[in-house]
Amino acid sequence: MKSYRKELWFNIPKRRGLVNITAEVQAAIDESGIREGLVLVNAMHITASVFINDNESGLHHDYEVWLEKLAPEKPHSQYRHNTYEDNADAHMKRQIMGRETVVAITDGRLDLGPWEQIFYYEFDGMRRKRALIKIIGE
Repeated sequence: MKSYRKELWFNIPKRRGLVNITAEVQAAIDESGIREGLVLVNAMHITASVFINDNESGLHHDYEVWLEKLAPEKPHSQYRHNTYEDNADAHMKRQIMGRETVVAITDGRLDLGPWEQIFYYEFDGMRRKRALIKIIGE
């Protein structure tokens, strides 16, 4: 069995931002030479998420509205965590959206459903962050 590791780096210019990383994950699979196996993609920061869903702008907007209702950014004083930073809501949003995703690799390709795409979702941006791609297989 072989393994391959790659990091994707992001510098989201706003507090929150959504990035479709499907092509970058497929490129890492191509680089790895692995034809059958699994790929793990996970956010390496506790205020970001990696997940799979539809690449549709209305849905992306709905995530923003829904997450802000569940864990509103302001007032910052509502969270005990907000002492040195004001990102408690980002931690909670990450908890809801999840840390990582695992996808099968079949014949060298991501084995996704017809509308599925892989996304990196930043909840506390404006600084450099990363996601890990770890591929195992043959």
